[in-house]
This record gives sequence, C-alpha cells and structure tokens, in this order.
Amino acid sequence: MQFSLHPFPQLALQSEPGLSGHSRSGASAANRWLWWLALGAALLATPAPAAERDSAPKRLKRSEAFLGIHFDFHAGRDCTEVGLNTTREMIEGILDQVKPDYLQIDCKGHAGFSSYPTKVGNPAPGFVGNPLRLWREVTAERGVSLYMHYSGVWDSEAVRLHPDWAAVRPDGKPDDQKTSPFGPYKDRLMIPQLRELAGEYGVDGVWVDGECWAAIPDYGDAAVKAFRAATGIQDIPRQAGDPHWLEWQDFHREAFRQYLRYYVNQLKQSHPDFEVASNWAFSDHMPEPVTADVAFLSGDFSPQNSLNSARFSARCLQNQGKPWDLMSWSFSAPQSSPVRPLKSVPQLQQEAAIVLAQGGGYQAYFRQKRDGSIFDWQMKLMAEVATFCRARQEICHRAEAVPQVALLFSRAAHYRASPALFGPWGSHGIHALRGVLQSLLDSQNSVQIVSEHHLSGQTARWP
Repeated sequence: MQFSLHPFPQLALQSEPGLSGHSRSGASAANRWLWWLALGAALLATPAPAAERDSAPKRLKRSEAFLGIHFDFHAGRDCTEVGLNTTREMIEGILDQVKPDYLQIDCKGHAGFSSYPTKVGNPAPGFVGNPLRLWREVTAERGVSLYMHYSGVWDSEAVRLHPDWAAVRPDGKPDDQKTSPFGPYKDRLMIPQLRELAGEYGVDGVWVDGECWAAIPDYGDAAVKAFRAATGIQDIPRQAGDPHWLEWQDFHREAFRQYLRYYVNQLKQSHPDFEVASNWAFSDHMPEPVTADVAFLSGDFSPQNSLNSARFSARCLQNQGKPWDLMSWSFSAPQSSPVRPLKSVPQLQQEAAIVLAQGGGYQAYFRQKRDGSIFDWQMKLMAEVATFCRARQEICHRAEAVPQVALLFSRAAHYRASPALFGPWGSHGIHALRGVLQSLLDSQNSVQIVSEHHLSGQTARWP
C-alpha cells in the first residue's frame, strides 16, 4: 500500500493561494490545519516500512535445524471444532519451554481431511477460526520454522470421492486408501494444496507422510498399458512368485520416483523456498541414491523397538548427502492395545542420543487432540529432552563417522526379496542385517551401513 504526498488532494488545493476566494488568514488557515491533521492520520495508517516488516527473526532452513517437535492428529469426520482451544498462549508455551528450531504440525492425515480451512482440498467438518494462521503468526514472530504434516499417497477421502484416482487392486477394485501415481490426484489436489500452504499461509515446508511405504502396485488400465509399453511384457503378475513379478515391482518403484520428482519440481517452480521431504524416501525403506530434489531426509522410527530401529535407520541416512533427521514417537503404540502409554524422559533421551551420535537432527512426536490443540503438560517432558539435546549439539550436529566397518545393505537384494515396493516389513534380509549390526556395535566397532552406490570406487574408505 502506498500513499501520495497529499492524502486528501482537495484540501491541499484549497490551501494554495489564488485557488480559493477565501483569505489565507481565514478559511485557508483552517484548511491548512485540516490538511496537517489528515496527513498525520494518513501517516499513522501507513504500513511499516519494508525494513521493519522484514525485521522478524530469521527462521532456520531444515539444513540448519537441529531440534524440532512433530504434532499430528489425522483429522477425521469427528473433528467438528478444530481450532477451538488453539490459542496464542498455547503456542507460545511450546516455544518458551522447548525452544525448538521448528514445529511440524498436522494439516492433512491419512483420512484425507485437512485440519485447516482449505479452499482447494477436503476440510474437516468444522472449524473455530483459522488455527493454521495462528500457528504461522506466532512461529514467525519467534523465528521458528513451521512445517506441515501432509499425507501424500495415502488419502482415503480423496479416493472415496474420486475412485478413479485410486490405485486398483489385483482383484480389479479401487483401493480405499492409496492413490495411483498414474492418476490426476497429484495435479488436482496435492500440488494445489501444497501451493496453498506455501503461498496463502507462508509455511516453510512440508513433511509428506504416507509416501514410499504406502505405495502399492496399480492394476488400473493406465498402469498396465504403461508397463507393457515399457517392458514388452504382456502377462501381468498378480502375486509374488508369478513370472515377471520383480519387473512389475520395479516398474512401480520407478513410478513412485517419477511421482515424487514431479511434485517436488512443480513446487520448486512456483515456490522455490518451500522445503519438501517425503517420509522415509532414500532411507532404509528405500536404499538407493537420492534422485529427487528433496530438501531433507526424514523418518519416524519404530515406536516399540525404538533404539535398535534408530541405530539402523540413522546409519542408512548419514551417507546420503542430504540434511537428515529422525523422529521418536513420545508414546509406545502396541498394535493390540488401545492404550498408548507415554515414554519416560530418560527413554526419549536415549532415543535422541542414538540419532545425535550419528550426526543427525532430532524431533519427537506428540499427539494433538481432536480439536487440534495439544496436551500442554507434555511439553515439560519435551523441554527436558530438548535440554539434553542442546547440551550435545555443538559436538554432535553434522558430525561425520570415522570409516571403520562398512555393512552392505544391497539395494538389489532387498528389492528382490521385499514383499512391498518399499519398506522393511517382512524382509528377512533386513532382520539379518539388524542382527549383524547389533553384533558389530556390541563389539565396539564404528559401523556405517552402505549400499552399492556408496561403495562404487570407494571401498578403500573402510579398512
């Protein structure tokens, strides 16, 4: 907004001699007084100069960040009052106690409902105000970066509304959770919504959940046609053990990579400073070179066998040439129990120590309530964990391991044996590797996990 020198030109003209029939000592003097009064009011209404507007504290890029907190609640149909208890005081309380470099909060979970009043997606049933604007306002004032938890491949509401966006199962029916990389989901919903978050709300980036580990083979017409064109194979396998099963799996792995590169590049073109990570991409779930322009690598390791999970995952990320962090769950999540007990501070500190010792950043996941607010008392626990981490930041952050032992995690062998496109579940090879890693670490060795692309021409690094 700009103002002219004379905010009310008609008053300025009347105060000039020769332009009015009134004497300068009478009405003209009054007009001058009115002019100065109007000018003063206009100056008071003028927005702060650009230098003042830009004086908000600098926010760290993820490559610079060390410590964060993750919140999510995967909004659903039951969320009718999102924002009701999200207050400035609540957000300031988090920042005052924990002093994180960034917050990572919910905006769309696996159910597909957005926990902010989106104009381009599928919002939760009800809102009280606009909680995302408040999160952004307070974090920006404090110089704290704000990232979004956004479910990507997995969007149950999108495929309910648009079955043609879904991946097709081997039985010919559309999946009720997972989208297809061959469909319009990424262009019709995902990219427009991420652009809304970057442009309309000014958030710093996105942590895309439900990605490589959620991707499934698609038996839809478009995918089958593309597979036949790419490979020349006409018979489509339906299950592991069928002829050409590996080619079918590898084809869909490449389809995921292309999907990831596509939406990252689209966002780079429109919002070059918006930082994107795809949860577990190029990690132990996906042991291969980084081939998408993601800003950082990240993952949330097992809430149960946390220490051993972190030991393995951290070593798979540390040589990938990208900033990285790992996330603890602040609670355990036994599959057969509805009770999810909170972990103790020493347990979270142990989990953090495993990550920090490998040079990575650390974040912990705390649940939001169904209205999007947090359990305030839990931040006292996170504050203790944060103090533990900060005491080790100068020595640990971005530290590099001294090469001693290289443990081979073969991409080729893993993809041949894995029942899923990506992910460690059900893979006997990964179970064996974890056992070997444990034995080597128990023997006081410095161990790095490497894949073929790390070893090529580099084997002499590990004596």
